[in-house]
Amino acid sequence: MKRSVRWLKPLPLRPRDTVHVVAPAGPFEQAPFEAGLRILSERYSPVLRPDLGASHRYLAGDDARRQEELSHAFLDRASRAIFCARGGYGSSRLLPELPLDKAGSVAFTGFSDLTSIHCALQALGRVSFHAPVLTQLGRQSSQVHDYLFRLLESSEAPPPLHGNATYVPGTAEGVLVGGNLSVFSRLLGTPYMPPLDGAVLLLEDVTERPYRIDRMWTHLRLAGVFARVRGIVLGDFTACEEKDGGYSSADVLRELARDAKLPCAAGFPIGHGAINYPVAFGTRVRLEADAARLTFLEGAVSPG
Repeated sequence: MKRSVRWLKPLPLRPRDTVHVVAPAGPFEQAPFEAGLRILSERYSPVLRPDLGASHRYLAGDDARRQEELSHAFLDRASRAIFCARGGYGSSRLLPELPLDKAGSVAFTGFSDLTSIHCALQALGRVSFHAPVLTQLGRQSSQVHDYLFRLLESSEAPPPLHGNATYVPGTAEGVLVGGNLSVFSRLLGTPYMPPLDGAVLLLEDVTERPYRIDRMWTHLRLAGVFARVRGIVLGDFTACEEKDGGYSSADVLRELARDAKLPCAAGFPIGHGAINYPVAFGTRVRLEADAARLTFLEGAVSPG
């Protein structure tokens, strides 16, 4: 069933605004985290809990710790944004108890495992930001940093991004949704799947062998996802090659995209690769697959 969504954009950030740093997923290494925190601190005023670096098995502390931390960040009206320390795994465990419907006008940023929170926000019609986590931010170029700050602070549409391959020619316009393929596919059948009708779907992933990519993509197809969206944007599929397989993950994705018969371009610098440009879910975009160009038709934050 089609449903009309009125997307809510967060207020624009300003330099020195208070922002929360949270760890809702996996534990993180200190050195890359501190490198990213330095970049963030040069622009904004981060707030961190003293137990941010906690670890419980493969999680950044138990569910209660991560739930309390993230819920407070969403409800704190004095904060303008939430930045995640790392992905990994664990954010989906928190979804049932997160007060997302009561959240203030806050910009949520992150990617990879944080796709689950992005999708939950998209399901409520809230714009959020697929962007580097702190453990990745310090490795990004100044161009990526500037692009992120512009996206968070300006109500004007950001510059377009370019991929490097056309899988299926054509043009598609719609609201950008999606994220990490593995996490996105796990949300099918849950209340956290975003509105798909007429959307442009962004997918990326890391360390997934080609047959697993095929399996997850086929899951989306069987669930009717590709019958509802208008186009497909493929970011980085990092370290997804089959050793001595005689074919690449790109070969598999190209074949899958052609079967979907939707405009599709690949190789956008979005995801787990060396360059991870931020994009805003819940904003309208135009995919020109022939030129492998993604144009943003609006800004991601309100005029103020």
